[in-house]
Amino acid sequence: NCSTELPQVFKTRKSSMKGSWNTLRKSKLEAKPELLDLDEEFRENNIEILTRFYLAFQSVHKYIVDLNRYLDDLNEGIYIQQTLETVLLNEDGKQLLCEALYLYGVMLLVIDQKIEGEVRERMLVSYYRYSAARSSADSNLDDICKLLRSTGYSSQPGAKRPPNYPESYFSRVPISETFISMVIGRLRSDDIYNQVSAYPLPEHRSTALATQAAMLYVILYFDPSILHTQQAKMREIVDKYFPDNWVISIYMGITVNLAEAWEPYKAAKTALNYTLDISNVKEQASRYAAVTERVHTQVQQFLKEGCLREELVLDNIPKLLNCLRDCNVTIRWLMLHTADTACDPNNKRLRQIKDQILTDSRYNPRILFQLLLDTAQFEFILKEMFKQMLSEKQTKWENYKKEGSERMTELADVFSGVKPLTRVEKNENLQAWFREISKQIMSLNYDDSTAAGRKTVQLIQALEEVQEFHQLENNLQVCQFLADTRRFLHQMIRTINIKEEVLITMQIVGDLSYAWQLIDSFTSIMQESIRVSPSMVTKLRATFLKLASALDLPLLRINQANSPDLLSVSQYYSGELVSYVRKVLQIIPESMFTSLLKIIKLQTHDIIEVPTRLDKDKLRDYAQLGPRYEVAKLTHAISIFTEGILMMKTTLVGIIKVDPKQLLEDGIRKELVKRVALALHKGLIFNPRAKPSELMPKLKDMAATMDGFHRSFEYIQDYVNIYGLKIWQEEVSRIINYNVEQECNNFLRTKIQDWQSIYQSTHIPIPKFTPVDESVTFIGRLLLYITSHITSSIITCYIDQMNTWYDIKTHQEVTNSRLFSEIQDTLGTFGLNGLDRLLCFMIVKELQNFLSMFQKNILRDRTVQDTLKALMNAVSPLKGIIANSNKVYSAAIAKTQKIWTAYLDSIMKVGLCCLVIYGICSKHFGYIPQAILADIEAHYQNPSLPYPKEDNTLLYEITAYLEAAGIHNPLNKIYITTKRLPYFPTVNFLFLISQFPKLQYNKNLGVVCKRPADQIDWLPLVLGLLTLLKQFHSRYTEQFLTLIGQFIRSTMEQCTRYPHVTFYLPAEGFSIFTTAFSVCSFSKVYLT
Repeated sequence: NCSTELPQVFKTRKSSMKGSWNTLRKSKLEAKPELLDLDEEFRENNIEILTRFYLAFQSVHKYIVDLNRYLDDLNEGIYIQQTLETVLLNEDGKQLLCEALYLYGVMLLVIDQKIEGEVRERMLVSYYRYSAARSSADSNLDDICKLLRSTGYSSQPGAKRPPNYPESYFSRVPISETFISMVIGRLRSDDIYNQVSAYPLPEHRSTALATQAAMLYVILYFDPSILHTQQAKMREIVDKYFPDNWVISIYMGITVNLAEAWEPYKAAKTALNYTLDISNVKEQASRYAAVTERVHTQVQQFLKEGCLREELVLDNIPKLLNCLRDCNVTIRWLMLHTADTACDPNNKRLRQIKDQILTDSRYNPRILFQLLLDTAQFEFILKEMFKQMLSEKQTKWENYKKEGSERMTELADVFSGVKPLTRVEKNENLQAWFREISKQIMSLNYDDSTAAGRKTVQLIQALEEVQEFHQLENNLQVCQFLADTRRFLHQMIRTINIKEEVLITMQIVGDLSYAWQLIDSFTSIMQESIRVSPSMVTKLRATFLKLASALDLPLLRINQANSPDLLSVSQYYSGELVSYVRKVLQIIPESMFTSLLKIIKLQTHDIIEVPTRLDKDKLRDYAQLGPRYEVAKLTHAISIFTEGILMMKTTLVGIIKVDPKQLLEDGIRKELVKRVALALHKGLIFNPRAKPSELMPKLKDMAATMDGFHRSFEYIQDYVNIYGLKIWQEEVSRIINYNVEQECNNFLRTKIQDWQSIYQSTHIPIPKFTPVDESVTFIGRLLLYITSHITSSIITCYIDQMNTWYDIKTHQEVTNSRLFSEIQDTLGTFGLNGLDRLLCFMIVKELQNFLSMFQKNILRDRTVQDTLKALMNAVSPLKGIIANSNKVYSAAIAKTQKIWTAYLDSIMKVGLCCLVIYGICSKHFGYIPQAILADIEAHYQNPSLPYPKEDNTLLYEITAYLEAAGIHNPLNKIYITTKRLPYFPTVNFLFLISQFPKLQYNKNLGVVCKRPADQIDWLPLVLGLLTLLKQFHSRYTEQFLTLIGQFIRSTMEQCTRYPHVTFYLPAEGFSIFTTAFSVCSFSKVYLT
């Protein structure tokens, strides 16, 4: 009802809003306690996430309120000598003001795209209801609701766009029209980010202004009159920003097709028609097809081994940058205009335009991906070279200067005539001149790069002239010295011209933020490339690093503001990118597991195990060269995949360091978890009508499957250098514990959500499957099938001496203790421990239901209370013998007969759970660590002996380990906290003797049910009663046993009252004795 009620509720004041909700709660929820309880449970489980969403909504509203307040302060002169006009004249000021309005629009669009309007409304209503105290203090709750109420927009494919959307959405909070107009004016006329300097070619202008174009697209919705009627302005905007493109990225890969977005606006549609003209579309597509072929060839040439040397790079910086620009512009245009998300398949015009592009551009996603891969590699190599050259710039420059100066000094020495081997005549003028040149070279100053560069050029010219004028060409040694010196001087010029601006230009040109979402469409191509050639990972590393450049967009202003949010935002975007890297590289573990399954099949079914003793003539039969060669081939393929991922060096993606070895291990874990979880889900689905039971066969098949996985890990670990057994145990235990946790949520009021679970992981998620019955997971199905179709008291009877369940009607064996051994073979100790935990939760639930039933049927029933009171008076004192006991007990049972059906049901359910736990733990009862118990007992006998201190966690830790191993007694557990209940021992005693007529004693089988229709199983009855009594003070158990003892004595006395009559024990007598002794045996108490 939230979506229908919300609009009218939002129009009222908070007081009336509160009254409306109170009325609704009283009339609907409080009328039904179960609904109120469900409502409270929903609040406890979801208030945290509701609060987080509300705070996000509140932040958006606070953002625009703060922006409006700033604009008001600016207009009122709060900031001295600053007005809106002066701020917009400032370079940083106009950037920040344009971004402020643009980001507000983006936030609104993203909220509407990611969170449906009805969902937002329901979250706001729920938050108000469940946080009334907090929300009543929030004076802007009405404004938040007004801003974020449903717009009617739906992101579902084929959904129609609401009228006047999004301009009506943007106008919900009024913003100064002057401010909007001036911002649009700046964006129309200025290059606010000075991007054109990074793209000097005119055909790259739309790419240079792409960020500004996205801002203008969003901000125009704040002044829709321009879109509707102002054709001149729209024509100017289209000619400047969209002459050759119509699909744009507005923020981090969110794409918009202007042909669709501007369809409702007359002026915008008219202005865009020329761009969308079929001849223009064809021209642009053909142009980019030609550019693709040209630049791809260039890039591949540059990437050849030995081509990108330092000298070539320094001499060809403009050429290399132009190639990078062409590559990135081409990739951007093709990725955006061929994206499926940018074209509504139901729109005929858009479909025709896209088909035209695909045809004329000769679009091939594999070729585009290869161009992206090569461009990223080319860009990465250039960046690394420039970073290294910049870091070594001064050192190299000084070395070149020193080498050049030394060459001139040595040449001066040559013309001094003192070096006998040179055969050069003494020339004092040249000697002095070369020494002067040496001094001039040494006097060059690195810090004054302009003067040093000019002077270096003059020195080079002087050296060329001296060689010509003084006829020094004849002396090869002198020529070599002069050539070396000129080369060093040239290197100094090249080195001094290495500027950081080149790196900045490459960073701007290489921006890939527009592909933040589009890159996913190339995932299958990436994975197929890796499958064919695992070494492809090294090239993909450069692509991932290129994609990481997108992080600069959201982080730039946060970093400049020194915001504490920098870490969290960096963590988010870096985490998203690393998740994508994991997704792409997951193909390696998938391929490894595919090979592993083939290996296991060969080893299990085809290759015969070689015996220890073998006849020579049978050697060929056991050799099996074909299958063994296939195993070796598959093993080699696995090792190649491993080598491929390890070739990707440790890489910093954003702020997260990606270790390839850890990536490989996590990928193997993920694939293992996926396959094991799927196998358990499919393998443990039971047909309750199947005859005979399919439990044991399915457990055997599942055990064989799990053994196959285990053996495969044992085989693979040496070839991929991982700890196979460790991974196997950790992940299988995590799968089982997670599924047990999810199943236990059915018994918890406050659920454990996935993000709260210690077993769920973001990088190695445990898959969730659609439930096939009332259970949530495979562990629940297994336990449900065991308790309802195998061990249920309705259809089976448990014989303690045989540890076996038999069918009540056919007397055929249903199952025995071997069942739990099969479960251990299938699920391991973790599975048995999980079943143990789940059974304990079931016991807690049944005990809670029992207490509710006890309150309702016994404590609130006056007749039952009077009967119990009369019985207690009749049996007092408990040490005595009751005269005419049969009459006393029969009368009490008859008056309370109506309450025993529900009582029996609860007791039997608890007892059955305890019996199954007994079956799980039966192997380990004898292994309790007697040494620790002996030391504790010795301490109590002699306090001077050592005993664990209060801060010593030994006993707590060992208890947890014992329970995990099944070394515990379920009858000693306290499951719930209880209060004192009147007549509780008496009620349990009366219940027990009321069931004796339905039981009979068999000397071979013990106590069994007389008739199958009564559905009483003796041992679960005893265990259920004892578990119930254990939840209360021990005196209740003692009183209960005393009542049984009195009952036995009184019955025996009545049977032997007359000496001349033959002694006769009623049919129930043996059942009474057996039950009494069983109760005493399990409770460790002895009757007197």
